[in-house]
Amino acid sequence: MKKLLLSAAIVVAGFCANAQIGYGVKLGLNVSTLTGDDSEGIKSKIGVNGGGFVNIPLATSFAVQPELLFSTEGAKVDGGGSINLNYINVPVMLQYRKSGFIGELGPQIGFLASANTKFDGDTEDIKEVLNSTSFALNFGAGYQLESGIGFGARYSLGLSNLAKDSNDGTIKTSVFSVGLHYNFGGKSKK
Repeated sequence: MKKLLLSAAIVVAGFCANAQIGYGVKLGLNVSTLTGDDSEGIKSKIGVNGGGFVNIPLATSFAVQPELLFSTEGAKVDGGGSINLNYINVPVMLQYRKSGFIGELGPQIGFLASANTKFDGDTEDIKEVLNSTSFALNFGAGYQLESGIGFGARYSLGLSNLAKDSNDGTIKTSVFSVGLHYNFGGKSKK
């Protein structure tokens, strides 16, 4: 058993030494809304996202990219109100990379940092009535230049109910984001 573990560790170490692991930062804009049973009068809201990533090559044209992002989401409500949700999101994207083009797909877990509603100048904390974690499936595409600067778009389809109490109905997130990123390792030579 010890020999098997040692052999596996040597193979993994050799793979990591030969792989061009990249890392970088991202910054972008969100257009988010809430969907579900009671979504009448709900409109899209503009927010921001930003954070970092690690890009780990798996094969010639494939990579996995875990990210850590702060994201402002929510929706506007008829009558001038808003629902404001702040998440720490951890997407893990499987990427196809070829000649600068990036296509990606992957799951995401979000940790609710804060939540409130604003109506007529009054703010109410609603974090206690929402689940502390959310799950989504992300789809995206982008392009990265030789310099490491890139741009992309991503859609995040909420899969889990945000409401703790099922009597409150189903509430899910829907987020479209566009942004820029910088890979400090530049583009892989593929």
